[in-house]
Formats: sequence, structure tokens, C-alpha cells
Amino acid sequence: MTFEKVKETIVATVNCDEEKVVLEAKLKEDLGLDSLDAVELNMALEEAFDISISDEDLMKFVSVKDIVDFVDSNK
Repeated sequence: MTFEKVKETIVATVNCDEEKVVLEAKLKEDLGLDSLDAVELNMALEEAFDISISDEDLMKFVSVKDIVDFVDSNK
């Protein structure tokens, strides 16, 4: 399932609590991501899923669900 792999990638990259990473979690407000975290997460997601994520698309990610939906539509 895409969500599980996205969750693993977020936890490994951003060092946040695994329990906090749910579909509804907001990246900035709930998980505490800053711009540097976002760039690192972007690279990790690109590598994990073998996809390309533009800076434009990266800026649209507000929640974990946004990432999962993007990955699902770009596999």
C-alpha cells in the first residue's frame, strides 16, 4: 500500500513520531516540517517511488494524503 511506504519514508526522513503520520496529518502543523525537511522528503520520495516531483507539486502538499494521492497518480 502506498500509504505505508510514504509513512516509512516520512518517519525515516523527518524523524517524527510514527503515530503522528496519518492520512489527515498536516505536514507543517502536525508533523513540524520546515522547508529543508520538505526538500529532503521530496528527494526521499523520488527515490523510494522512482518518480519525479517538481517544486511546484511539492508546494501543493499540505497533508500526508496529498503525497499519497500524488504518488498513486504518478507511478
